[in-house]
Amino acid sequence: MVHNLTVILVLALYLLPGVKGSMVNLNNNGYDGIVIAINPSVPEEENLIQNIKEMVTEASTYLFHATKRRFYFRSVSILIPVTWRSKSEYLMPRQESYDRADVIVANPYLKYGDDPYTLQYGQCGEKGQYIHFTPNFLLTNNLPVYGSRGRAFVHEWAHLRWGVFDEYNVDQPFYISRNNAVEATRCSTHITGVNVVFQKCQRGSCITKPCTRDSQTGLYEAKCTFIPVKSQKAKESIMFMQSLNSVTEFCTAKTHNTEAPNLQNKMCNRRSTWDVIKDSDDFQNVSPMRGKNLPPHPTFSLLRSKHRVVCLVLDKSGSMAAEDRLLRMNQAVELYLIQIIEVGSLVGLVTFDSSATIQNYLMEINNENAYQSITANLPLQANGGTSICEGLRKGFEVIIQSNQSTSGSEIILLTDGEDSEIRSCLEDVKRSGAIIHTIALGPSADRELETLSSMTGGLQLFANKDVNGLIDVFSRISSPSGNITQRAIQLESKAMTVTGSKWINGTVFVDGTIGSDTFFVVTWTIQKPEILLHDPKGKVYKTTAFKEDRLNVRSARLHIPDIAEKGSWTYSLLNNHRDSQTLTVTVTTRASSSTTLPVTATVHMSQNKAHYPSPVIVYARVSQGFLPVLGVHVTAIVEAENGPQVTLELWDNGAGADAVKNDGIYSRYFTEYHGNGRYSLKVRVQARKNMARLSLRQRPNQSLYVPGYVENGTVIPNPPRPKTKQDTAATGVGDFDRVASGDIITITDVPPGGSGTPILPPSKITDLKAKFKDNIQLSWTAPGSVLDRGRAHHYIIKISTHLRELEEGFDNVTLVNTSSLIPKEAGSRESFEFKPELSEIENGTSFFIAIQAINEANLTSTISNIAHATKFIPPQEPSARDLGTKVSAISLAVLGLAVILSIF
Repeated sequence: MVHNLTVILVLALYLLPGVKGSMVNLNNNGYDGIVIAINPSVPEEENLIQNIKEMVTEASTYLFHATKRRFYFRSVSILIPVTWRSKSEYLMPRQESYDRADVIVANPYLKYGDDPYTLQYGQCGEKGQYIHFTPNFLLTNNLPVYGSRGRAFVHEWAHLRWGVFDEYNVDQPFYISRNNAVEATRCSTHITGVNVVFQKCQRGSCITKPCTRDSQTGLYEAKCTFIPVKSQKAKESIMFMQSLNSVTEFCTAKTHNTEAPNLQNKMCNRRSTWDVIKDSDDFQNVSPMRGKNLPPHPTFSLLRSKHRVVCLVLDKSGSMAAEDRLLRMNQAVELYLIQIIEVGSLVGLVTFDSSATIQNYLMEINNENAYQSITANLPLQANGGTSICEGLRKGFEVIIQSNQSTSGSEIILLTDGEDSEIRSCLEDVKRSGAIIHTIALGPSADRELETLSSMTGGLQLFANKDVNGLIDVFSRISSPSGNITQRAIQLESKAMTVTGSKWINGTVFVDGTIGSDTFFVVTWTIQKPEILLHDPKGKVYKTTAFKEDRLNVRSARLHIPDIAEKGSWTYSLLNNHRDSQTLTVTVTTRASSSTTLPVTATVHMSQNKAHYPSPVIVYARVSQGFLPVLGVHVTAIVEAENGPQVTLELWDNGAGADAVKNDGIYSRYFTEYHGNGRYSLKVRVQARKNMARLSLRQRPNQSLYVPGYVENGTVIPNPPRPKTKQDTAATGVGDFDRVASGDIITITDVPPGGSGTPILPPSKITDLKAKFKDNIQLSWTAPGSVLDRGRAHHYIIKISTHLRELEEGFDNVTLVNTSSLIPKEAGSRESFEFKPELSEIENGTSFFIAIQAINEANLTSTISNIAHATKFIPPQEPSARDLGTKVSAISLAVLGLAVILSIF
């Protein structure tokens, strides 16, 4: 057990919080650098800015008291979109951008609703991605539903900053407690209310009826709703219902409801939100402020986005002649200028070896002549040494001499070499305010490159032996403005080694959300192949239709006019040469219209640095607008500097590395390390057979929509939730293809000569469920031998009639005979049925069950969630009285044969 504990501690140490480029820092109890960005599609509205200021100001005081005088908001930048009029009080942004914002203000997709929520899919204690407020939420009175906007902001900030989770559960709003009472899923249980079914509401009053119990589960019927009493004494908890005036604190170990089947208990092993907050770096680095005075109000800076300014700073040193690197770079840059960067962007070019040369000052990319004037100056020969700092300084000069500010401008720095003097220009880089995206080409690229990108908020990218790797990483560098309809979307990126005189075939699906500005690009290493491309209606594009670049960079492209036909496009390539050669196919496109948002995929890892043997998690988010896309096949491809490509299927099953089932976040543990160094990441997303669908269900990690309150014994309803356009839980998306690349991860401490998978235990089972009929029936998702890969060797199942006994002494409670239970492959559904070893099971007897998985190395997983099953024999008649509209506190009894599906 000591060895197992050590492994678990290693996992806990290295699965550290990661967040997408947030600029927030904590300085003497105050949060600085918060960025709230307004989407360019939001119409100009001055009241929006004023209401944001009021929300944050109120939230600062509420947060200060909730954290016992520890935290408040000191400085906030509000990023105004370029679509709004310029004003004298608007300043120039530096590294602030929509894509890096902590809070975004954007319209909901499909008019889904105005619930504030946080995009959060990491583990317990990991930071979230961003908070989303809609303009309507910020401009209208939501006080009855969510409470004040400041309170809602603090609820979401706890998700974003400290990685805690909601304490309610929309899918399981009630559960049966250890005392055999039906309880509303909440924290704390001191919050009182009634459980009713709304029958008819008119003019602010409702006719309700008492909830009836399901004869199979013993829980309340599906339409039963918990209505809180408006006037409460309970102070907890902000992560349940911050809208109640009495609620001013987070649940602590003393007040936390460990039984509630909510995400906080599932993800954080039944720990209270306050305990998780106390373990955060923020909490460890501050002490409560002394005295009785409140902190100062936040200060606000208004920043207005500008049109995109990009300078390419490209290495042409002697090492770039190896492995066709110069050729590959030129191919990728040409594709970037023609197909990726947004029309209207300003682009310049610098090349460098031991010195640097300005090839082009900034010019607007608005037609074919513009990009050709830049590509004409791409380097054709590689020689000399490597001076990265000289390249960067010339890049700054390009921007300044073109009458633009380096602040907020972007530099794309590509190099394959080392530069011992790179630290000499770090201060220049910092002062510039520029965002530097670094592309490390090959295993010898300077290890300080990532310092440049991390300190400026740029992307950290890596391409190695994959012929398409450079094209993929350039495709990753899209506009950070938030205008997704202008971004290029990659549909295909495939490299194939083809023997002489052989054909290869492939298909790409163009869906209805995209098709504008569509390019098919073919590259080769020896001789141009014969090309045949068939569109969905049978039209054929032959080799002559594919235009070769005049620089002879061994590539040819076809631009589909207007909107590309929806459906399956088939391509065939014939290697005309007698020798084998590598052929590649790349397909990019954009949204078909400015009103229909395209399906997109984004990918990243849980952190950008890891130490052997700790795992990292690969995340891929597939969405249309803000709606998750379910039912697609997602494959991650991870390539090490000195190792093979590793292919990994990602899952959205709510098990293993995946936090929430069916939220459009596909994830998996990655552990197959092949030496130290950089690892690149790419995903392929494929939807076929009309299996993909949009999820219209309520999101996790959001402020609870309160349906009403009890005031003076009367149920007072709130306005009903807005209806979606479809009255179903999901709607079809259609078939599609997507390819997306992610930032690099750097792995260290791999043993000399070591490669492959470290020895780790199976992942924790988090979705154990139990039913009680004649026997106890269990179900869960199978973990693997190593985390969520392979097959466990056997299971240990323990059962007790006392929850605390199982929580505190798993090894000492009754063992269930599992000799007939053979573990399945990771990700499979498991089921097991057994009879409790009690001579007599009485009505109301409760059982608590937990499970561990053990692999062949005898490493044991963390104890699973605890499932609860209770035997109930229904009485002849319901015992629940008609609560009507005169109510006080919850007083519930359980009816019906109970089938409890609790996740603690």
